[in-house]
Amino acid sequence: MPKQDPFRPVDDTALALARDLLRGAAHGALGVIDPETGAPMVSRIAFALIGRTPHTLISDLSHHSAALRANPDASVLLGEPGPKGDPLTHPRLTLQVSAEPVDKAALRADWLAACPKAQLYYDFADFNLVQLRPLSALLNGGFGKAYRLTPGDLHRALA
Repeated sequence: MPKQDPFRPVDDTALALARDLLRGAAHGALGVIDPETGAPMVSRIAFALIGRTPHTLISDLSHHSAALRANPDASVLLGEPGPKGDPLTHPRLTLQVSAEPVDKAALRADWLAACPKAQLYYDFADFNLVQLRPLSALLNGGFGKAYRLTPGDLHRALA
């Protein structure tokens, strides 16, 4: 018997939910591969869209910064459970990304507009702005509402 595909076709509802999660996120959980052990590791990061592209600001002193230098492939989980109900019924978006350093000076005003508290440390030499270029995404809108999104879908969601 053929295996049933658990993912629904991407529709306007899925794109709107992905847009809300991307635009509403101030932080996320970053998953990387530890270069010393090869095991997965997760850290909380600051998160903001600059234009239509996800970004984060990370310190060279952080463990996940070294992991991204060794392997730029990562994932980012966005979405928080609400105050009531089963946490698994609340929407969340997992982005599979390639992390790429960008010109921190050129994007200073954009990052600080999104994350004003970062003004305290943005200019520290050990902090780098990193673009999280989406490769694919999985959107879970709650039980029975799973979608596989492409970079094109994410671009449409943020248009």
